[in-house]
Amino acid sequence: MRGLLRAEWTKLRTVAGPWWLLLGLVAGTLAAGAAAVAAVDVGQCPAPDACHEDTARLALGGVRLGQVAAVVLGVLMLGGEHGTGLIGATLVVTPRRGRVLAAKALVLAGAVGAAGAAAVAGSLWVGRVVLPGNGFTPEHGYPALSLADGAVLRAAVGSVLYLVLVALLGLGAGAALRDTAGGVTAGLGVLLCAPVVGQVVSDPAWRERLEEVAPMPAGLAVQATVGLERLAVGPWAGLGVLACWAAGALALGGAVLLRRDV
Repeated sequence: MRGLLRAEWTKLRTVAGPWWLLLGLVAGTLAAGAAAVAAVDVGQCPAPDACHEDTARLALGGVRLGQVAAVVLGVLMLGGEHGTGLIGATLVVTPRRGRVLAAKALVLAGAVGAAGAAAVAGSLWVGRVVLPGNGFTPEHGYPALSLADGAVLRAAVGSVLYLVLVALLGLGAGAALRDTAGGVTAGLGVLLCAPVVGQVVSDPAWRERLEEVAPMPAGLAVQATVGLERLAVGPWAGLGVLACWAAGALALGGAVLLRRDV
């Protein structure tokens, strides 16, 4: 397994595309998060202490954009090899296909986890610097963002795990469809469909049920640090929902990889 992991890591680091996607994940998350915190000011609220803003979730909002790069990278890990025909050589060297998928998943999780950690740490730092200037100060009831705060730490760690899980979902989609464009469309469609549908569902009960089972709304619940009682699903339970989606995608992709010819 160690040799297989080394081979997958070599593939990842010697091709320009994955590095650009990892850079895009970090840059996109930081840029979108910075734009979100810069756009909010206590002057928009009835009183400085009446905004009821979840500043940690606001600072980490860029994860919604960064996840696109994570999904694309996950799809490319296997879908890209089908497109170039490299998968044939990979399976000749390692006929045990389950091990190939597992090695790709581990390397992908490590790379996205490292990039996600950098993006999340940078986003919280931007929030810590910008938000006080917009009136979100301890005097107004908004403590400075710090990983020493258990809720902020959970939101940060959960955001990194969220990015890893959506990348694994993309890997499963790429393995199942064996096509980069189809895998990206399927992966992003699964994530983005529920928020779009939620906008047109008028029944609050059905909207809440959708948020409980849809991967993106449920998974991002882990970012919440205030008003947890208003969530459709708890922070870690929501991340568990996303983990089930990722596991299902990998199981489907693994079944296709095992049963079909290259």
